[in-house]
Amino acid sequence: MVPNLALSKTTFAEEIIVSNPFDGTVVGTVSETSATEVNALLERARRGAQIAKALPRHKRSAILETAAAAIVAAMDEFALVIVKEAGKTVTQARKEVTRCANTLRLSAEEAKRNAGEVIPFDSFAGSESRQGWYTREPLGIITAITPYNDPLNLVAHKLGPAIAGGNAVLLKPSELTPLSAIKLVQILIESGLPEEVVTVAIGGADLGKALVSARDVRMVSFTGGFATGEAIAKNAGIKKLAMDLGGNAPVIVMENCNFEAAVEGCVSGAFWAAGQNCIGTQRILVQRSIYERFRTKFVAATKQLKTGNPLNADTDVGPMISDKAVGRAAAMVDRALASGAKLLCGHQPVGNLYPPTILEGVSWACDVWTEEVFAPIVILEPFDELPDAIVLANGPEYSLHAGIFTNDLEGALEAADRIDAGGVMINDSSDYRFDAMPFGGFKYGSMGREGVRFAYEDMTQPKVVCINRLRR
Repeated sequence: MVPNLALSKTTFAEEIIVSNPFDGTVVGTVSETSATEVNALLERARRGAQIAKALPRHKRSAILETAAAAIVAAMDEFALVIVKEAGKTVTQARKEVTRCANTLRLSAEEAKRNAGEVIPFDSFAGSESRQGWYTREPLGIITAITPYNDPLNLVAHKLGPAIAGGNAVLLKPSELTPLSAIKLVQILIESGLPEEVVTVAIGGADLGKALVSARDVRMVSFTGGFATGEAIAKNAGIKKLAMDLGGNAPVIVMENCNFEAAVEGCVSGAFWAAGQNCIGTQRILVQRSIYERFRTKFVAATKQLKTGNPLNADTDVGPMISDKAVGRAAAMVDRALASGAKLLCGHQPVGNLYPPTILEGVSWACDVWTEEVFAPIVILEPFDELPDAIVLANGPEYSLHAGIFTNDLEGALEAADRIDAGGVMINDSSDYRFDAMPFGGFKYGSMGREGVRFAYEDMTQPKVVCINRLRR
């Protein structure tokens, strides 16, 4: 069931209104899907699973390639939807559209190449007469739940591999930003995907619980907060779970680094997408010998960022998604300041615009240090030697990405080896991501991996065929 093509943040009875986080104007409305409709959704998804499985690999690949090309052709149209419903700047929105197309292309390639392998049965004594192979078969129905911060590309990261693997998907995008997801599904259908293969359902927690707990669903792929992920795990039953539950990314800046590159990378890493980025830089650990110099340059560069209307080409930082998100972020900063932290800039919200905010001297017990802030807030912290920085980096329970700026190869490799994170970016900020690489966290940061090949393998299952060549 595909809802009406519009959305926002306030739910009225059977309608969800999608509003612009910058100025509050209505972007559109969509029909709310009730949890009572889940049986009908599942019936459609069961048909979709049979249709998807029967699609030959070349057809799956062609659909994804065609959709990728169509998205590139409609670049400005897609970007405008992202800006209006999610508040990303137009520059950031265009980048997301480009990445979405790349994600679909990678999925198209995966559909054709990752089909299985020959099994060397004769490598074990007694199996010399046997030969065979395994194939990668679809799981069936996958429930995909996506967040508001990357409303297009994170949907593509679930739909692309699922379609490549021959699955059907029950897609529940964020109620705050469903329009990009709906538009993507429309493009896929126009590119030849049978309508039943992806079923869009938009609603609240009750709907999510029903979609997750349904026995026919063989996998839940979720990107969002830890509390919701924990609830999904409790309700899912026996099925595969893949989760990206957030991060608290550290970036280490060594005294031997390329200084200007480190400043520039940390500014971008901390404040891209108004800090609403699970791999955004949250804690910058700077070697004490260059701390004062780095702080001066970093604060100055941050103050040059323009906060405002995301439709303006010169805007660097757009609004946060809602006043609730702004309030949560401001409260975390207030608690840090009450515990002795020093404010270097920012922390003066206007509506949903929360200016880039820099803190130092933050207590390691404060939630702004230990939790994911998901806001344009960053902490500066000095350290003496690399082992000290690694201990600080590894403190929080959420660990997706980390970064280190250094010209010392040995130090870079030591950090890569000892930092507990799903990815360590050397001479890049923590927020670098290539859509083909495995993406996920250590500790409580995630369960499983995204990145097209890795998601595709999670969304398929091996099936062995073994032939015993019996001798007459």
